[in-house]
Amino acid sequence: MFWEKKLVDWVADFRERTPLPLRLELWNGERLDFSDEAPQVTVRVPQASSLTTFLEPSLYNLGKAYVEGKIDVEGRLQDIIAIGTTLAKQTLKAEGKFSRLTRTFQHTREKDKEAISYHYDVSNDFYRTWLDENMVYSCAYFENGDEDLGTAQLKKIDHILTKIQLRPGQTLLDIGCGWGALVLRAAQKYGARCVGITLSQKQYELARERVQRAGVADRVEIRLEDYRDVHGTFDRITSVGMFEHVGKKNLPLYFTKMRSLLADDGMAMNHGITSTDPNDGETAYGGGEFIEKYVFPHGELNHIGTVLRTMQEGGLEALDVENLRRHYARTCALWADNFEGHAKDVRAMVDEKTFRIWRVYLAGCAYAFAQDWIAIYQVVCTKAGRAASALPWNRRYMYER
Repeated sequence: MFWEKKLVDWVADFRERTPLPLRLELWNGERLDFSDEAPQVTVRVPQASSLTTFLEPSLYNLGKAYVEGKIDVEGRLQDIIAIGTTLAKQTLKAEGKFSRLTRTFQHTREKDKEAISYHYDVSNDFYRTWLDENMVYSCAYFENGDEDLGTAQLKKIDHILTKIQLRPGQTLLDIGCGWGALVLRAAQKYGARCVGITLSQKQYELARERVQRAGVADRVEIRLEDYRDVHGTFDRITSVGMFEHVGKKNLPLYFTKMRSLLADDGMAMNHGITSTDPNDGETAYGGGEFIEKYVFPHGELNHIGTVLRTMQEGGLEALDVENLRRHYARTCALWADNFEGHAKDVRAMVDEKTFRIWRVYLAGCAYAFAQDWIAIYQVVCTKAGRAASALPWNRRYMYER
């Protein structure tokens, strides 16, 4: 068979150039090993039609074949992702359709709500299974590097609220509040009066329950609302893991809106994932294509340079910029470990395709952050030219509790 012959030649070429601890088990019982050492990863190919996946093994093609059930994979997640990436790198050219493409999407209120619902409304129990006890779904902050996930997530929230110098009685808007962890902490520990907004129905419902349960309904309001529809003035604004959904074309509008909601002497912080490509390209070798199709529809990552430029265009002045890429690599690795450790429970909640999407996505993100394919930054800002004098002379205040 033509495709089988091509596959055998491809494996032989790998054995010669880049031996890998990988085995392919074909539907007819044949085994193809990519090296002489014992395989760490085994890929089962149940049908001949799946062979073409390996002759153009982009991260999109490999991921698609896995989540669609055209191949099965056994091995540690870290090994699976690393070996899959090597297959792509050694077979494909990081140019053309496998390059860091720059794509833009139309971001209407309706489309954004649909995209948010797709990603976040899987179920609250699904997220609860592998997140920390406070259900914080964003990069944790490992101050010393040895914290458990729950401790690191609380430290992240405190790091943010300390950076923006939140004080008792101040008003805080949290754009993309998730299940409410940040606004709850801001009200309970810092004495702030908070508004949290989300487009996820399930997040909205649970966040409101948590506010009631915590007894802070007089200080915390949760709204099902688009950031473009918010009105009022706030002393402090936070946006954590949300602006990835805004879109490159909308960034100036997003930051202009943030400025319009910020008090003249106020302070804001944007915390979000960025591209490491200066041209705002997505992850190469088809990784970005996989995420857009299966995980984050219409998500767009921009380089930190683009973020700072559009922030200035929106009338905001960046005062402090911190890269937390290493922290997100660890966060995602812990999420992936939790997901694997509760695989039986997760499978009982979702269909097999959803399980596979999230399994490969979490481990893939840990790898991508570790390899500097993507990054994450916290940017503290104020209205341009307004409140720089209110900032302490040094950054010590951010670390003194």
